[in-house]
Amino acid sequence: MTSTHEKVRHSPGGKPQEHTPASAADGVEHALKILEGRWKLIILFHLFGGKVLRFSDLERAIPAISQKMLIQQLRQMEKDGVVRRVVHHQVPPKVEYGLTDWGQALCPALDALLTWSARREIQSASADEVSRKT
Repeated sequence: MTSTHEKVRHSPGGKPQEHTPASAADGVEHALKILEGRWKLIILFHLFGGKVLRFSDLERAIPAISQKMLIQQLRQMEKDGVVRRVVHHQVPPKVEYGLTDWGQALCPALDALLTWSARREIQSASADEVSRKT
């Protein structure tokens, strides 16, 4: 459970770690730097659930991304330890991408973010409906 009052607890899979508001802000900033970029979250959602996709599968799944940008985003996530790249030495070359255990551990946090966003949309729609009736 997370609290923003005086002490913030964070449990990345072990013993809860105590945070001050400043250290919690630093931790969130670090996490956001890893996830920043227009396409990273979209790529992550395509790889959640243990999926392993070829580069071409990701290109087809995200048609609006350029090949150059997809390569850049995958390389950054690989460098940050979120994505693993598996090269099969064959002709034609085959490269697959999947999430590391650490990358897969993001799933509950991003699911909570998605739920939070959906609740806001429902609240906003309800408020719009009430204002139209009055």
